[in-house]
Amino acid sequence: FCVGRSMSKDIPNGQFSILYFAAAATFTHKSSEKLPAPMSVADLYKHLGNVYPGIEDVVLTSCLLTINLEYVDIEEDTSKEASPRMIKEGDEVAIIPPVSSG
Repeated sequence: FCVGRSMSKDIPNGQFSILYFAAAATFTHKSSEKLPAPMSVADLYKHLGNVYPGIEDVVLTSCLLTINLEYVDIEEDTSKEASPRMIKEGDEVAIIPPVSSG
């Protein structure tokens, strides 16, 4: 079983896959979708805010983001001083809201 970019063969050229979990899936009414690549993390957040109004406040401010199973520091990637982290063709991005325990 291969983990990481194993889904890249299912992603059309010039696109990346984004996976939505928990509250992100509920908010978007999707478990995944394909988006055009390349795209910076900051541009991804802007795009999601345009397509799903309110997602920034409800989901994105408290979520974790991974690119190919690697956690991304959102604050660092969206600051104006940092060079933007680019999401490339074939990448797999996941939006993971906090999980409550109980």
